Amino acid sequence: MMVAIFETFFLLGDAIPDASFDENYNVTWGDNHVLFLNQGREVRLLLDETSGAGFRSKSYFGSGFFQMKIKLPANDSGGLVTAFYLYLNTSVHDELDFEFLGNRPGKSITLQTNIFTNGVGNREKRFNLWFDPSTDFHYYQILWNHHQIVFFVDDIPIRVFKNNIIKGVGYPNRTMQIVVSLWDGSNWATDGGRIKADYSKGPFEAHFQDFNIHGCRSPLTEPNKKCFSEDYWWNSKKYWVLNSYQQKAYEHVKKKHMIYNYCTDGIGVRNPNHYRECFG
Repeated sequence: MMVAIFETFFLLGDAIPDASFDENYNVTWGDNHVLFLNQGREVRLLLDETSGAGFRSKSYFGSGFFQMKIKLPANDSGGLVTAFYLYLNTSVHDELDFEFLGNRPGKSITLQTNIFTNGVGNREKRFNLWFDPSTDFHYYQILWNHHQIVFFVDDIPIRVFKNNIIKGVGYPNRTMQIVVSLWDGSNWATDGGRIKADYSKGPFEAHFQDFNIHGCRSPLTEPNKKCFSEDYWWNSKKYWVLNSYQQKAYEHVKKKHMIYNYCTDGIGVRNPNHYRECFG
């Protein structure tokens, strides 16, 4: 069991109102598979043999601290994918992913993270979490500033991607939108696609809370050049690196909970021009 070994780093303030879904998000597909609870402060996405569902932020962002409370489909979730990510797919594809890969009862749900920059992805790192993400809500968070991208689970850092221009490493710095979805990934998500979604156990439900957004809004047509300014708290020097408590927790997660790393399975070695972050 994961033990919290560092102080809370993100003080978002108790005064921030609890935003309703409609303030910051729109349903984009599967309208009749979306249920609103608690006056729009909780959303339930449903997946059955006819459709899944998804929603997106109304705005695009150029930096920020993005988080959502998620409770995954319970029981038999083999073949299912629940996703929370930042996304841009125009002439150049940038993306920062949380993807939860379902599994059969009694087997661990895999958390897959991925990063696309300048159209190049396949940067998967996968984790078995220290809790069952289908039994309760947990926070999944992405810090994105001009120095680093950090993936967190309940404020615990699980992945860090540094902006290392000197090494020629690509870095997502274009405007992105927040996207959330529940869909059938039977062709790949569980055991390489050998385990399919069993709709006799459905409909499947994923739950979402906390629709506040801490980000620098940046229109696609006129990118906001101030999005990496230290006027935004997530860009301040405090957030350029992990603190000592976070670093210790991060090393623990890598050692105990990471089950796959693209840098060590040959992908990075075979393609050094695309994955320079894997060297040195």
